[in-house]
Amino acid sequence: MGLPEAMAQGRALAMYRYALKVEYHGAPFVGWQRQVDLLSVQGTIEAALSKLERRTHNIAAAGRTDAGVHALGQIAHCDMDQEWDAFRLSEALNYHLKPHPIAITACAPAVGDFHARFSAHERRYLFRILSRRAPATHQDGLVWQVKHALDVDAMQRGADVLLGKHDFTTFRSTICQAESPVKTLDHLQISEVETAGGTEYHFDVRARSFLHNQVRSFVGTLERVGAGTWSPDDVKSALEARDRAACGPVCPPQGLYLAGVGYPQDPFSG
Repeated sequence: MGLPEAMAQGRALAMYRYALKVEYHGAPFVGWQRQVDLLSVQGTIEAALSKLERRTHNIAAAGRTDAGVHALGQIAHCDMDQEWDAFRLSEALNYHLKPHPIAITACAPAVGDFHARFSAHERRYLFRILSRRAPATHQDGLVWQVKHALDVDAMQRGADVLLGKHDFTTFRSTICQAESPVKTLDHLQISEVETAGGTEYHFDVRARSFLHNQVRSFVGTLERVGAGTWSPDDVKSALEARDRAACGPVCPPQGLYLAGVGYPQDPFSG
């Protein structure tokens, strides 16, 4: 059975499908994906759904974030036996998600053969680095903190090398399960933002899909460029090496956010 047929069959088995926009703080969770006897975002939402319709639920999401990674605009879908008012469904879920740091910020009936993962054509990630000497307080757990300033122009020159279609083996985790290391990076823009708590460096990264740890590998490598340890040309050499050993340090997950997901038609626009 091909993918379109499988999607159609899966939809036919469920009477009502709803798209969910999900925001969460990743610190307490082992990641998005459900794991036996461990706290996951998926498992927590499915447990909340079981309070509304008392059965086993299996939701799907646009991307599987790792432990400690946050989301501002993760998209998931759930299949319900009965028809729900979308606002009432989101309110009920938010009630049963307490006290976990997960919020359903939008909910809408799915249109056509909508699938949170397979219908998506873009994933957008944000990574935040905070530069300051004093320990982070309000931003603790929400940024990767470094104590030195970074050269934004140098980092952007290194980032520009990564744009386009490449074999990204160097920036791919050794446990990545993707069939191919070849991906197309559409956008990687770095900006410097002055805040009351210090200087932040924001990495806006967009592509149709990503390899495991690809964004964190990019940011960890580019941070070395910003710190002056690497040059932009070193990023090019690492990319061309197609060797995981050539990658810079993989940065921690705390500063990474799944910021949004793009679809041919916005599931929440109607």
